[in-house]
Amino acid sequence: MTSTGQDSTTTRQRRSIHSPQTPPQDSSIISKPGVKKGTGLRSSPRLAEVKKKGRMKKLSQAAEQELIQGIQVLDLTLETKTLSGTGLVFDEQLNDFHCLWDDSFPEGPERLHAIKEQLIQEGLLDRCVSFQARFAEKEELMLVHSLEYIDLMETTQYMNEGELRVLADTYDSVYLHPNSYTCACLASGSVLRLVDAILGAEIRNGMAIVRPPGHHAQHSLMDGYCMFNHVAVAARYAQQKHGIQRVLIVDWDVHHGQGTQFTFDKDPSVLYFSIHRYEQGRFWPHLKASNWSTTGFGQGQGYTINVPWNQVGMRDADYIAAFLQILLPVALEFQPQLVLVAAGFDALQGDPKGEMAATPAGFAQLTHLLMGLAGGRLILSLEGGYNLRSLAEGVSASLHTLLGDPCPMLESPGAPCRSAQSSLSCTLEALAPFWEILVRSGDSLDEDNEDGDNEEEEEEGPWPPPALPIPMWPIFQSRTGLVYDQRMMDHYNMWDNQHPEVPQRVSRIMSRLEELGLAGRCLTMPARPATDAELLTCHSAEYVARLRATEKMRTRELYRESASFDSIYICPSTFASAQLATGATCCLVEAVLAGEVLNGVALVRPPGHHAEQDAACGFCFFNSVAVAARHAQAISGHPLRILIVDWDVHHGNGTQHIFEDDPSVLYISLHRYDYGTFFPMGDEGAPNQVGRAAGTGFTVNVAWNGPRMGDSEYLAAWHRLVLPIAYEFNPELVLVSAGFDAAWGDPLGGCHLSPEGYAHLTHLLMGLASGRIILILEGGYNLASISESMAACTRTLLGDPPPLLTLSRPPLLGALESITDTIQAHRRYWRSLRTTKIEDKEESFSSKSITKEAPQPANPGSAKKLTMLEENILDESLGKATSAASVQESTPAVVELTQDQPSEAATGEAMLDHTTSEAATLNQTTSEAATGGATLDQTTTEEAVGGAKLIQTPQASSTDNQTPPTSPVQGATSQISLSTLIGNLRTLELDDKAQEAPESEIPEEERLPEAAGGQDVDDSVPMQAFGDIDQAMFYAVTPLLWCPHLVAVHLIPEAGLDVTQPCQDCGALQENWVCLSCYEVYCSRYINAHMMQHHESSGHPLVLSYTDLSTWCYPCQAYVHHQTLLDVKNVAHQNKFGEDMPHSH
Repeated sequence: MTSTGQDSTTTRQRRSIHSPQTPPQDSSIISKPGVKKGTGLRSSPRLAEVKKKGRMKKLSQAAEQELIQGIQVLDLTLETKTLSGTGLVFDEQLNDFHCLWDDSFPEGPERLHAIKEQLIQEGLLDRCVSFQARFAEKEELMLVHSLEYIDLMETTQYMNEGELRVLADTYDSVYLHPNSYTCACLASGSVLRLVDAILGAEIRNGMAIVRPPGHHAQHSLMDGYCMFNHVAVAARYAQQKHGIQRVLIVDWDVHHGQGTQFTFDKDPSVLYFSIHRYEQGRFWPHLKASNWSTTGFGQGQGYTINVPWNQVGMRDADYIAAFLQILLPVALEFQPQLVLVAAGFDALQGDPKGEMAATPAGFAQLTHLLMGLAGGRLILSLEGGYNLRSLAEGVSASLHTLLGDPCPMLESPGAPCRSAQSSLSCTLEALAPFWEILVRSGDSLDEDNEDGDNEEEEEEGPWPPPALPIPMWPIFQSRTGLVYDQRMMDHYNMWDNQHPEVPQRVSRIMSRLEELGLAGRCLTMPARPATDAELLTCHSAEYVARLRATEKMRTRELYRESASFDSIYICPSTFASAQLATGATCCLVEAVLAGEVLNGVALVRPPGHHAEQDAACGFCFFNSVAVAARHAQAISGHPLRILIVDWDVHHGNGTQHIFEDDPSVLYISLHRYDYGTFFPMGDEGAPNQVGRAAGTGFTVNVAWNGPRMGDSEYLAAWHRLVLPIAYEFNPELVLVSAGFDAAWGDPLGGCHLSPEGYAHLTHLLMGLASGRIILILEGGYNLASISESMAACTRTLLGDPPPLLTLSRPPLLGALESITDTIQAHRRYWRSLRTTKIEDKEESFSSKSITKEAPQPANPGSAKKLTMLEENILDESLGKATSAASVQESTPAVVELTQDQPSEAATGEAMLDHTTSEAATLNQTTSEAATGGATLDQTTTEEAVGGAKLIQTPQASSTDNQTPPTSPVQGATSQISLSTLIGNLRTLELDDKAQEAPESEIPEEERLPEAAGGQDVDDSVPMQAFGDIDQAMFYAVTPLLWCPHLVAVHLIPEAGLDVTQPCQDCGALQENWVCLSCYEVYCSRYINAHMMQHHESSGHPLVLSYTDLSTWCYPCQAYVHHQTLLDVKNVAHQNKFGEDMPHSH
C-alpha cells in the first residue's frame, strides 16, 4: 500500500504491469471433446493415447520442479496449539455514575443492567473466561490524551454538581459525575486487560462491556458521552507493550468515531474503518471529516475508511455489503495483527438515536467475518446503544459468535439498497489509489432500472423465514461430523498405476486428520450405501442398472465399458465404492439436519460432480453432492434452499445440468476454463451459462482462463461475487464440492491455493445457513496438498480461527476480468451485484462558501451545471488539504485559507468548521497549479486554535522531479487567482438564448457531444484566456489520469492496428473506434453508433478513436489518459502517421 499522494500514482502505474489475461487460443488448436481429464492437449490424438484414457500426463522436469516448490510452500505446521476461550470483562463498578441533572439522559447504568440480565438468561457469563477490570494508568492514557486533559478530568472527582455541570456544558453532549473519571479509567483498563490476555495467549478473543463509551473522545477533548478513547488507548498500548505493528479498528457504532479517526489519521500502522449514519453531514457529529472523501493525511493517507450512510433504515444487507466490498479486502492487504471493535449497538432496529434497521443476527454476521482476521485475535469494546432490549440482544449475539456459536440465519437478507450502494461506490473510489486489492476490471454501472423504476419498486420484501425450525442458539454435543470408510479404497485402476485418482487419496487425508488430533475432535459417523431411491433422484434407472452390472463383468468387458465414458476407469468394486460414497454423504446430511452435528466432512471417493444423469464422466460415477441436496430436500419435506459451492478446479458439469432449471438450488462453480479448452471442455462452464427456465440466474460460473490462480483470486471472487449472491439467496444448507486440485502442487490444476486460503474460504461460508455446511471431497491429486488443505478446512469447521494468511500479490488481472464477466452476466438476477451510479459526490466548497452569492442564471439547467462546474474546479484544482502536522512535508503553499472562528470548547482547543464562512478570505497568489490544485477539506487537528491555515499540496501527478504544468491556454496569465477563476465561471453564460429548450427536449446527440458515447459538460472545464486574446472562451476537456477499467486493456494483436479499417457492421470509414479488449472496429455514435452497441452487448469498457487517438471509457463516461494506454496509442500513431507518437514515454 502507498502512503502518499505521489506514491499512489506509482501504485496506479504499477498496476498496469501485471501480465494481462492470456488471449483466446486459435480455434484450430482447441481440443476436441474427446480429450480426457488428466491428459495433455493434443492437436491430433493417436490410437495409443486414446487407449490410455484417464492416464495422468507424465510430468516434465520443469513441472516436477514446480511441484516440489509447491509442496515446500505448504504450511505443514497446522498442528500448532490453537487458543481457545472468550474473555469477558464486566464490572459492576462501571454503574457508579449517572447524570445528576437529567434522569432521562440516554447513557445510564440501566444499559449494563439490561446486558447482564440477557447474558445470565442465555447462560453466557459461565461460558466466558471472566477477567477483573483494572484501572488504566495515567501513562497509558497519555498514549492518546494530553496530561493536562487527564489532570482536568481527575479534578472532577472533587467538584460539586454545579461545577460539574458548568464544565460539562463546555463540551458537546456530555455529563459529568464525581465517579466519571474513575469509571472511565476502569473502562479503558478493562480493554487493556483483554489486550494482555489475548496477546499473552491466555484466550482467543474477548469483549469488554464497559461504560462510559470512548470513541468520540479526542486528544484533549471530551465529546459525545466519552471521556477517554478506550480502543485508541488499547491500540497504542498493544503497539508499545506487545510490539504489535498493525492494528485494525472497526467502528460500527451508528455515530462516527471522530476521536479515534483524529488520533490515527496520519498513522499507517492503524487502519481505521467506520460505518456510520451521516446524512450529508446532518447527523451528529456533523463533520465533513466523517464523509467518504476523508482517507487520512501524510503517511496515513488511505488508512482512514469512512462508509457514510445517507439515509435511515439501513439493514443487515447494507452492513454486510460494506464488510465484503471494502473492509475485508483491505484488511487482507493490511494484514492486521490485532482487531479492535468500537462496538456500538445503536444501529439496531428500535434504537431511538440510530433509526437503523440492523438486527442482532446481522451483528453476529459482522463479528463472524472479523473473526477470520488476525488469527482470530479480536476484542469488542462496548460503545453506544440506547434501546435496552436491542442493546442486550446485540451484545448477546456478538458474544455467542465470539464463543463459536453459529450465526443465526438472517430473516431478511436481501441486497444493499441504492443509497448504500452509492456510499460504497464513493468510498471505493476514494480508496482505489491506495489499495491494490480494490482494483476492479470492467465493472459497469447499473443502468438496468434507470427509466421509471423507483427505489420502492426495486426493493423486495423480506424473505420468508426459513421453514426448517432452528433454535436461536442451538447447542451441539459434537460440532463436526466426519464420515470415512476404508471400503471406498477398493475402487482402483486395473490398467494404469499412474492414474491420479488413487485409493490413497482418502486414506492419506484421514491419517493426517488423526495425526493432528482433528479426527478425535469430530464425531466419526458410519457410512452406508446409497439406496436406489436416493440415487434415482439424480440418475436414471437405466444408468444405475448399467453401473450395477459392472460388478460381474470380466476384465475385458470392464475395459470396454470404461472406454465408453469420458475419462473413466471401472473395476469390479467401482459400483459398491460409488454407492458407498454417495450414501456416506447422505448420512452426513441427515446428521446435520437433525441437529446431531453442526457441520461435517465427507472423505469419499470416487468423486462425483462430473457425473451426469445417465453417464459417468471425469473419474465420477454418482453425483454425491447432487444426491445429497435432493436427499436434504426430501427429508426436510420442502424444497430447502441449498447452496452448492464447487471449488474443484474442474467445472462440475454434472451438478450444473441436474439443477440448471431449479431455483431452490444455487450452484456456484469456480474452475479453470481456459476459453473452453480445460476439462470438461466446451462452453458449459462459461460465465454466460446462467441456468434455464425457472432456474435462470441460479447457475453461477466463475471461469478462470489460465493457471496460477491462488488465494488472492479466490478471495476476491468470494468478496465480490460468491458471498453477495449467497447472502441474498439466504441458503438453509451449504454443500461444498471440495476438490483440492486448485491447491499448490496439484499435477492437474496448475493453481496456487494454499491450505490457509482454503481455511478462509470455509470460514466465510460458515456464516451462512446457521453454520450448516458440509464439505464433500471431490478432486485433488497431490497427496500432501490435499491432506493439508482438508486438515485446514476441518480445523476451521471445528471452530478454530483461520490461520494468518499473507497475500503475496493482488489478484491477477485476468482473474478480475473473469469475475467481472460473471458479475455482468448475473447483474440482472442478483441486486447485490449491481453498482449504483455515484450520486453522493461530496459537496466541495462552492463559490458561495467563499464569495458572495451571485445571481442565478436564467436557465435552471445552466445553473445546475455551473454549480457542478465550480465544484469540479474546486475539487480538482485545490486538491487534498493536509493537516497542520503535515505542512512541513508539503510543497510551498498554493492556497492559504485564513479563518477566524470561535473555539467550540471552553478549553480553547477546537477544530475548524467543515465549511468556511463568507468572511473567509483567500490569499490569491496561486501558481499555475491553482487551475488544478487542492480541496478545502476536512477538519484540522486540535492544535488549530482560533485562526488557522490550511496548506494545500499540488496535484498528485506533479512529482518533485517534474516541471510544473504550464497554462493550458496560450496567452493566459501564468497566475490566475481562484476568486477570478470562479468569478469568470459565474459570469459565464453558455448562450442561454440558444439553449432555452428543456434538456429533455434536446436531441440526444446534442446533449451527449462525444463521438463514442457522450461526455457531460460537467466533465470539461471552461477556461477564459487573459492577456492579448480578446476574452476568448475555450473548453479544456480534462481526461481521467486513471480509471478502474484499465485492467480490461488486452495485448495488442500481433498483426498490429489498421486505422483505415472500416466498421465491421456497416463498412463506414469515418469516425471509427477500436475496442481495447477485443480489438474489433466499429463506427461512432455520429455514424451508426455500432461501437456503443458493441459495448452494450460485450461490456468492454475502453475504446480508442482512430480519428484523434483519444481513449473513452463507457462506464466512467470520460476520456482517460494513462501509461497503460501509451503502447496502443503509439502503435495507432505509427500506423496513421508513419512515426512514433511525440512524448510517448
